[in-house]
Amino acid sequence: MSTSGNNRPVTLAAITGAHGVTGEVRLKLFGEGVAALKRYRAFNDSSLTVSKLKDDGKGGAIARFAEITDRTTAEKMRGTALTVPRASMPALEEGEYYHADLLGLPAVSDTGEALGLCIAVENFGAGDVIEIERPAGPDGKAKRFMVPMTSAAVPEWDETRIVINAAFAQE
Repeated sequence: MSTSGNNRPVTLAAITGAHGVTGEVRLKLFGEGVAALKRYRAFNDSSLTVSKLKDDGKGGAIARFAEITDRTTAEKMRGTALTVPRASMPALEEGEYYHADLLGLPAVSDTGEALGLCIAVENFGAGDVIEIERPAGPDGKAKRFMVPMTSAAVPEWDETRIVINAAFAQE
């Protein structure tokens, strides 16, 4: 999947609170773990610079940022998303995707019917599932449906659209 011209910020983690009294913070990770996060030194347009990052042993991480020097500041950062530009992320192999690349893409059936927009990518443990929101109907309400991100359900996608097997696009 090409990412040319796509430099929007991608959220990799979020600060969930302070850790200790010296300004360290707890992180909730949205990527592939601490190792994937360690390839970046700065977040949020370089407003946060990592000076220390370690696995917390619970699926998250503990981080120290040069700009956060005490517990009070660390607590104020709770809820802050840590982002990097999409262009700074590693290139993907054939068949791989970043969730951020799918969000907002129009979905069409393999028969050419416009289905709606991809509004979410979830993973409940058995693999990724994309959520498609159909355009609002006559009642003004938009309906949603979910599709597993498998080759049977989603035979192809690129930077312009997601193609969904019509059998999976039923309401």
